Amino acid sequence: MLLPNLTTTTTTTHYSGGGAKKAKSVPQRFLSATFADLPAPDWHWEKMPSAPVPRLDGYAIQINNLFYVFAGYGSLDYVHSHVDIFNFSSNTWVERVDMPKDMAHSHLGVATDGRFIYVVSGQYGPQCRGPIARVFVLDTKTKKWNSLPPLPSPRYAPATQLWRGRLHVMGGSKENRHTPGLDHWSLAVKDGEALEKQWRTEIPIPRGGPHRACIVVNDRLLVIGGQEGDFMAKPGSPIFKCSRRLEVVYDDVYMLDDEMKWKVLPPMPKPNSHIECAWVIVNNSIIITGGTTEKHPITKRMMLVGEVFQFNLDSMTWSVIGKLPYRVKTTLAGFWDGWLYFTSGQRDRGPDNPQPRKVIADMWRTKLSLQ
Repeated sequence: MLLPNLTTTTTTTHYSGGGAKKAKSVPQRFLSATFADLPAPDWHWEKMPSAPVPRLDGYAIQINNLFYVFAGYGSLDYVHSHVDIFNFSSNTWVERVDMPKDMAHSHLGVATDGRFIYVVSGQYGPQCRGPIARVFVLDTKTKKWNSLPPLPSPRYAPATQLWRGRLHVMGGSKENRHTPGLDHWSLAVKDGEALEKQWRTEIPIPRGGPHRACIVVNDRLLVIGGQEGDFMAKPGSPIFKCSRRLEVVYDDVYMLDDEMKWKVLPPMPKPNSHIECAWVIVNNSIIITGGTTEKHPITKRMMLVGEVFQFNLDSMTWSVIGKLPYRVKTTLAGFWDGWLYFTSGQRDRGPDNPQPRKVIADMWRTKLSLQ
């Protein structure tokens, strides 16, 4: 969520809040790794053509050399209603596709079978408006949209993936935008069509909430990171103005396999959220770029993540393998011909201030070599 302007430092003993207020002295304290940047190698990043628009809480799907970037906030008062397409082979933005008028604009769930992109639920409109239950499908060959049966209940940012012929949707936030949902539903689909008229109830996820990575790899379904709670609409606000609520970011990793029971895997190196499309799979590893971690213990402000994480699926171990050009959340990540790309999101206020500020359209890439 976009935050009002505020100037702080990460580890010093002063902060200022709200322009004219005087700085207050606070006791100096050591910040654990949860609240500080983790040690990581510096990487060389190359600037690529920026996306046609800046976007926060946008979503993305890669199909071969094409990168489909969906919707998102342009600002807290404006949301996008189209898809931008980037060609990794030519390193150019090549096409724009308009979305259906009644499709959500942020906090989506997305998945693909390699041709059809499924777009599930999400928030309709700017600020902190309500979620919808609608489900849409984009045929990437014809650029035509279709609709599927709606979810049993609307959800914000549910974990979404295609697994074993079924579209799985789980977690997210409930209709008030704050309460975590534990529900897990699935729908049989094929070639962009539903094979059933209604969603099937599956085993609930152990911990609910939005803004998680959801990945299918080696015929296993993984759900990584996320948070409980989110901004809510201010009561009585005609524009559904966002107001802050308590959020708890976590490092949890859960997995479903043949037993169809949730298993707990090793946690991330730090709590991390806003990573729905911040991941790629390379050499049997999951690579995650950026995100948000727990609030600063003194200022209580959101802190962005600037590290790149690797989860090795052979050893089931996490490591911190590099740094982004800056801390940034809701990155949209892709991988092509040895290059790791990311675009969009909301970046930090500077090297010494990890709070979110500018919504960006930047795209970067770095040559990725995993050990």
